[in-house]
Amino acid sequence: MTEAAINTSGRDPVAEPMPVRAADRLFSLDVVRGFAVLGILAVNAITFAMPEPVMMNPSLQPGGLEGEAAAAWQAMHVFFQDKMRTLFSMLFGASIFLIGGERSELTRGKLLRKRLFWLGLFGVAHGLFFWFGDILLLYALTGLVVLLVRSWSARRLLIVGVTLNLVLSALYVGLMALMRMAPPEAMESLGWETTPEQLSVMIAAYQGNAIETTLTVMGNWASVVPFMAVVLIPATAALMMIGMGLFKAGFLAGRSPVWVYGLFIVLGAGSLWLIHGETAALIAAGFPLVETMMRPANTFLSPLVSLAYASALILLARFGLKLILTPLARAGQMAFTNYLSQTLIMTTIFYGGRGLGYFGQMGWPDLWLVVIGVWVVQLIWSPLWLSRFTMGPLEWLWRRLTYGKGVALKRA
Repeated sequence: MTEAAINTSGRDPVAEPMPVRAADRLFSLDVVRGFAVLGILAVNAITFAMPEPVMMNPSLQPGGLEGEAAAAWQAMHVFFQDKMRTLFSMLFGASIFLIGGERSELTRGKLLRKRLFWLGLFGVAHGLFFWFGDILLLYALTGLVVLLVRSWSARRLLIVGVTLNLVLSALYVGLMALMRMAPPEAMESLGWETTPEQLSVMIAAYQGNAIETTLTVMGNWASVVPFMAVVLIPATAALMMIGMGLFKAGFLAGRSPVWVYGLFIVLGAGSLWLIHGETAALIAAGFPLVETMMRPANTFLSPLVSLAYASALILLARFGLKLILTPLARAGQMAFTNYLSQTLIMTTIFYGGRGLGYFGQMGWPDLWLVVIGVWVVQLIWSPLWLSRFTMGPLEWLWRRLTYGKGVALKRA
């Protein structure tokens, strides 16, 4: 797709901006977005169910990480860890251009800033009261930076985005490697060797009453925000620029040549093989701190796996499998609702005081059953909801706040 062709959406470019019509949606984008929002739950599940040290050091999970538990963790890490966040960030970069258009389009630019403002408020509420791992505030803040370059050419966006991603990945791997030279007391502060007694205290903090659990969430979220501002905004900006460039080039819209998608599938498959070997070595070594934190294969190659997933889905849609992919596309149309409803479901299962209180009680094999169960529910309820309504309930609220006027929800 050429950059000039992107603006032919069936709407008058000088008319007042309005929510995208169903007829104007790009099926390939919705399918990839649906895959990303479901897949990201596989990564986030452990953050709902276990204390923070277990997220860094999987061997700390109750019962250890051997046999079936190791295989369950490895499946998550190889196929989903960092790949879904990468894919979601790329898609968000494309949406910045879809909503805001060129920088010369002042009305659309104002609308984009309002949209990001409300997204940021949703993110603050989500992180402060529900789950410390919120990504909405990060996307809102990063979007305010990336919108400044939305008129760059696809080539420039891709060159800057890829270069920044590689530089940041190299810095991360290099800093992790330097940890080998850190004094023992500094290493101990990371909590890598957290004792069972310490884990029990952390688990109990999520199993109290509703007020105690909420205060724990607030404290954890507040500790994450500085890291997000310093580290995650630059990394996310790089991925958003790549996604915007790929959309302008026609890749995410499904208009690139078949051989391009095939090439990314081959590169992604090779990347998965290397990442699998890396994780197998970590499991065999008992998760040494530096190697587990560094993970160079996963750090550098995750974007290729993300693009391989997108390529496979786009080709399936292009070659007549839209009927099979429709539930995934509907989940993508309701990505905002589905992302936040995942939090409600998971916190209801795991948090004490306002849920069932299973925090700290489930290892990876059981977590996969929960994740798959949520996937099934969202793949069923998304098409059912959209058969009667034009958009998801939280998409409607977001648009209502953004446009400052009524937006049709129920289908005529």
